[in-house]
Amino acid sequence: MLHPTDEPGTTIATLANGVRVVMIDLPGVGSASVSVFVRTGSAHEGAKLNGISHVVEHMAFKGTRTRDCQRINLDAERLGAEVNAHTDKDHTAFHMRGLADDAPRFVRMLGDIVRESTFPADELERERRVILHEIADDEDDPLTIAFQLFDRECFGAHPAALPVIGRRANIERFTRDDLLGYVQRQYSGENVVIGVAGEVDAAALLEAAEAAFGGLPRGAQNGLIAPAWNGGLVTKRLTGCSQAQVVIGWPIPSLVDDDPVGIVAAAVLGEGMSSPLLDRIRERKGLAYYTHCSADVLGLWGQFVIEASVASEQLGEFCAEVRALMRELARGVEPIHLERARNQLTVRALRSAEQPFRRVEEACLDLLFLGRVRSRAQSLTRLRRVSAARVEDAFAAMLKTPAAAAATGRLPRQAGDRLAERLGA
Repeated sequence: MLHPTDEPGTTIATLANGVRVVMIDLPGVGSASVSVFVRTGSAHEGAKLNGISHVVEHMAFKGTRTRDCQRINLDAERLGAEVNAHTDKDHTAFHMRGLADDAPRFVRMLGDIVRESTFPADELERERRVILHEIADDEDDPLTIAFQLFDRECFGAHPAALPVIGRRANIERFTRDDLLGYVQRQYSGENVVIGVAGEVDAAALLEAAEAAFGGLPRGAQNGLIAPAWNGGLVTKRLTGCSQAQVVIGWPIPSLVDDDPVGIVAAAVLGEGMSSPLLDRIRERKGLAYYTHCSADVLGLWGQFVIEASVASEQLGEFCAEVRALMRELARGVEPIHLERARNQLTVRALRSAEQPFRRVEEACLDLLFLGRVRSRAQSLTRLRRVSAARVEDAFAAMLKTPAAAAATGRLPRQAGDRLAERLGA
C-alpha cells in the first residue's frame, strides 16, 4: 500500500521486511533516477574496519551470482543508463539513471548488485590496488590531508573522525570473508531505502522492489552514537607545496535536529563573491584566491567549515580575519546579507527540486535519519523564517566553542601557536 507524504507527488511503501520505497512522481520527465541507500558508512566501522564500507561499494560491481563485472556495466549501458555509487560517513548509496520506462529494471539490477554480489577474490586483489592508488592521490593532496586532520580534531576517537576511504593497512588486509561478513551484519531491511524519481509506474516499481529486496532479512537499525565535539588545532608541513591549506570549523545542527540555522549562517558568511568572507578575504585583503564556507550536515552531526589556500606568511592574518568576521556577525547581521543568503539558498533548493537525482537523495536521507520525507514548501518556509537574531546567536555560540582547525602544506614556523592565537583557542 502506498502512503502519501507531506511532499506533493511523493509516496512511500514499506515492504514486510522493513525496506522502504519512496517514489517521487515527476510528470513529463522522460528520465528516472533510482537509488538504493544503506544506513552504513565509515562512522559505523571503527578503526579495525575503517574503509570497509568503501571497499564493499567498489566490489559490489565486480560480480554477482549471475553477472560478472563486464556484464554489469554492459547491461546498464545498453539501456543508455549510468550506474554509480558513493560512500559517506553515515551511509552508502548505489545509483542508476536512465529512461523512465526502465526504472523497474533498474530496481532489479541494483538489487542484484546490492544483494547478490559475490566479491570474487581475484577481483578483490585488482580493486585493492585501485583503492590504494586512490589513497595515494589523497596522500598527495594537501587539502584532502587537511580535511582528514580537521575531522580528527573535530571528533577525536569517535569513528566519525575516520576517513571514508579507509586506512592503507586495512585496505591491504581485508579479505573476501571480511566483506561478506560486513554486508551480512549491516545490509538489512531496516537499513535500506529505495528511491525513485521520474514519471514511472508505481505498481511495477513495487513489484520490482519486492522481487529484488523482499528476501532481505529485516535486522535492526544500525546504531550510531552522535559524536561529541572536541575542537583542537593541528598542523602538518608537506614538502613540494607553495601554499598553506587551512580548514577551520565549528559544530552546527544535524539533519536529525532539522534546524536550518547553520546552513543560513554559512550562506550569510560565505555564499558568493559579495559575501563578507569573499569580500574581506579576497577582494579587500587579497589574502586568498580560493576560500569557501559551507555547512556539512549529516544525519547525526553538522560542521560549519571554512577552507582556504593562502600564502604561508599570510596564514595568521587569514585566521585573524575569519575570527573578526565571526565576531562582527555575532554582533549583528546586516539585513541585505540575510536577504542574499535566504534567496541564494531558496534558488539552490528550487534547482535541486528540478533534478531527479537530488530529489531521490534528499528523500532517502530524510527517511533514513528522520523517518519521514520533509515537505519542500515547509522547509523553504522555515529557512526564510530564520531571523537575523538566530543567525547572530549561532555565530555567538560557535565563538564560545573550541574551533577545530588543520593546516597543511607550506607552513611558517610555530604555525600551530599562530593558529591558536589568531583563532582565540
